[in-house]
Amino acid sequence: MKIAFTAPMKPLDHPEPSGDRTMGRLFVRAARLAGHEVRVASTFRAWSKSGGEAQRHLKEAALEEAHRIGDTWEEEGYRPDIFLTYHVYHKAPDWIGPVLADRFNLPYAILEASRAPKHQEGAFRLGFADADRALHRADMVAALHEADAQCLRPVLASGQLTVLLPFIDTQAFEVASNLAKPLANAPLDLLAVGMMRPGDKERSYRVLAEALERVSDLPWHLTIIGDGMAAPDVRPLFPPQRTRFLGTLPPSDLPAEYARHDLFVWPAIREAFGLVFLEAQAAGLGVVAGDAFGVPSIVRHGVTGLLAPEGDAEALAVNLRKVLSDPQRADDMGLAARDHIAARHTLAAGSERLDAFLEQAVANFTRHRGG
Repeated sequence: MKIAFTAPMKPLDHPEPSGDRTMGRLFVRAARLAGHEVRVASTFRAWSKSGGEAQRHLKEAALEEAHRIGDTWEEEGYRPDIFLTYHVYHKAPDWIGPVLADRFNLPYAILEASRAPKHQEGAFRLGFADADRALHRADMVAALHEADAQCLRPVLASGQLTVLLPFIDTQAFEVASNLAKPLANAPLDLLAVGMMRPGDKERSYRVLAEALERVSDLPWHLTIIGDGMAAPDVRPLFPPQRTRFLGTLPPSDLPAEYARHDLFVWPAIREAFGLVFLEAQAAGLGVVAGDAFGVPSIVRHGVTGLLAPEGDAEALAVNLRKVLSDPQRADDMGLAARDHIAARHTLAAGSERLDAFLEQAVANFTRHRGG
């Protein structure tokens, strides 16, 4: 089918790399792999940091963009089979998709939606209300983990919501994981990957540093991949004699870097799910992480990793000690992790799930809206 696509949270051509941009691009690849024709309808960014008046101006501009796109489609004689939007919430409502779906009588679907009722009032009340309007217009909505699905169920009809597990292109990680590497031996080589941004990322680094301090009596080495504005505050948290900082690496270098380590460590403060956990496991690394939002849906506690309550440095340290004291456990979790990703989180598996999601959206539209 012909798909018109937009990503109001972070457009696919946004210059700043992030997991959100990567996941948006992966959804487009998955749709094309399933044989669909994808056209990026708009690169308009609806995201607002502060809400309020700024969000009202964004809405006005988005509606102008929607009318412009509609006029262009009519001039070209273009009519998609469905309008698909990636990532909708109170800071990034979809003002474009519903307008075009109504104008052209199209099925409308949302990939990755979340809902936080505490923002029903306050600076983001406009965005919250309009995100809800998009949810009500949608013929299908996908959450990427169960925590988001629980918040969406009260406002969505039966058969309108599903959980669509995230996925990655595993090929390069699988190749890297097959390179010769000795069984895990102390000291273990630990790896953390995360942008050094103020806020939740910086908090994750601080929790990680505190947890590692609690296991300083055991042998380990740490590599950190990532950089950013908070780097001057993050780097001093870690002992220089045990830590290697690689900065930001091109995506093509990441699979080999993952695979040459023994264990992936990341507290995951406020992480929706974390693509890094998919990448690490695909490269054959077990995980010690925080039990945040969607992390349990992609890391199998006790099998491919060990999860601690979010933000609990002591609990994270306890899990680290279990693996550092038994290096063979890191190898066992890594082997299980690679099999787990190959079975459930590949691009091919994601393509199949997305194809079924789109078909269901069209079926719902036909059934409920007389399409």
